[in-house]
Amino acid sequence: MKKKIVMRSLLGLPLGIAIGYLITIFISLGWAEGYYLPCVPELAAAMGSEINAVLLQTFLCAILGTGFGASSVIWEIENWSLVKQSGIYFSIISIIMLPIAYFSYWMEHSAAGFFIYFGIFALIFAGVWLIQFVVGKHNVKKMNEGLRRAKSSENES
Repeated sequence: MKKKIVMRSLLGLPLGIAIGYLITIFISLGWAEGYYLPCVPELAAAMGSEINAVLLQTFLCAILGTGFGASSVIWEIENWSLVKQSGIYFSIISIIMLPIAYFSYWMEHSAAGFFIYFGIFALIFAGVWLIQFVVGKHNVKKMNEGLRRAKSSENES
């Protein structure tokens, strides 16, 4: 288990940076009116320069990817229920995500900003969880059908 955590952390680090970079592209496409925003202006102002802000944001995205990667092993603990896995995974990634979002200025620095960001985060988590659940349920159904077909062809021979 420890080896899996380390390996997934190492994989998550560059993935976190890459996803953070892609997010800046999408944000720029939507709100920057033809310009590229490597970070939110508030972060650049707080850090004293855009390059300092981008360095901090890159570091924080690396931590985020590492945390998501490492905590993904929770889904492989077979003696835990799906509810327990989901609750613990959501708690861990929330503890990682929310401070990073705050320090990156991805959320407004107020109680309302926190709750709005957390609500959006929870909705995205629930949506992804639901999609994965439906896909997993469909895959299990297909496997069971394959096993039934294999068993019935065995019984026929």
